[in-house]
Amino acid sequence: MPRNIIFYAPFPADVTQRFVRAVSKLSDVRLLGVVHTPPSGDDLRAYDDIVRIDNPLDTKSIIEGVGELKRRYGQPYRIVGILEAAMVQLAEVRAFFGVDGTGPRVAELFRDKSQMKAALAKAGLPVARNAILRTLHDARAFAERVGFPMVLKPVQGMGAKSTFRIRNMGQLLSTANSLGVGHGHETLAEEFLRGREFSFETLTVGGDVKLHSISHYLPTCLEAIENPWIQWCCVLPRDISGHEYDGARRIGWGAIEALGLRDGMTHMEWFQRPDGSLAIGEIAQRPPGANISLMTGLAHDFDIYRAWARAVVDGVFEGKTERKYAVGSAFLRGMGRGRVAHVTGIRETHEAVGKYIVEAKLPTVGAMKSDSYEGDGYVVVRDPDTEVVKKVLKHVIDTVRVQYMEA
Repeated sequence: MPRNIIFYAPFPADVTQRFVRAVSKLSDVRLLGVVHTPPSGDDLRAYDDIVRIDNPLDTKSIIEGVGELKRRYGQPYRIVGILEAAMVQLAEVRAFFGVDGTGPRVAELFRDKSQMKAALAKAGLPVARNAILRTLHDARAFAERVGFPMVLKPVQGMGAKSTFRIRNMGQLLSTANSLGVGHGHETLAEEFLRGREFSFETLTVGGDVKLHSISHYLPTCLEAIENPWIQWCCVLPRDISGHEYDGARRIGWGAIEALGLRDGMTHMEWFQRPDGSLAIGEIAQRPPGANISLMTGLAHDFDIYRAWARAVVDGVFEGKTERKYAVGSAFLRGMGRGRVAHVTGIRETHEAVGKYIVEAKLPTVGAMKSDSYEGDGYVVVRDPDTEVVKKVLKHVIDTVRVQYMEA
């Protein structure tokens, strides 16, 4: 009898479907989907069956969807997914059906930034000073303690989304008020971390980190959000074995142990301050976005999507630890707003650096400008030499131009 693997994939995003296809290709698997918006074509055919639900972030709705699939095919063997906003709900569903995998307590530690940072600090790991703001008095007290600038973000946010850099008391009080502080809502205030921003990725099996990766953010995510014309880049250097990354490994591995993850991937953002000290921004219990999953596989020359699937379904590591390449992504966007009108420099870029390009998605003419720092398209490049990758990325962002027209 095949194992019933339920993949919670509410929306058929391209990156989600890469993980779905990887699970569908494992041996002895019947792939069942719980979705809100069904995919089409080959993406739909990757499933043996699907159930549609109307409330994709509601635990009860997910339980009902899984329950219907259980009635059709029997007990689920694993319940998996990659959507960060639903990691706690999926853990609750696993507990309800008695399915192995990340449980509610661990999922909550990763999802709730306040609990996360308390657990990391208790383990002796460096984090930004932070506090939950429930009243405007809380906001004033935190500002008096840490000063400006500071950062406000959702307690259960994702990456740098809905994150605000606060520069003075007036801005703090107005932003906190707009976020519902003092009106029954709470938000997280953090010390603003200055310095270089990086990420640290892991693939963990049985609580042991089997693979780790480091990437450089150029510039920081928050700077890219605040300056919507910046074409943000992310670089995975080829060699991360040096002592300059020993501190990152210590805090990255320490975070996995402190938060209790057994099987899966994590994505941790960390900072190196001007004085050389390190601090953890936050860590998520999911494969990284912003093409970092793709680039991690390209850097190590193996199928990262299958490796994740083998970890969360079979509890084994299938991959390569040798890092053969440097890889980078340039995310394409331009100044202005509205719909994409023109994209220029494509032919010139292909002629100059086409041999380094391994994947690209060009902005779609007519589409509304994205509000994400990941922009409207991207170019992924690879070479054994890290400096070559950096030069190619610079050529891409200097040459490709995205123009908009008012909608």
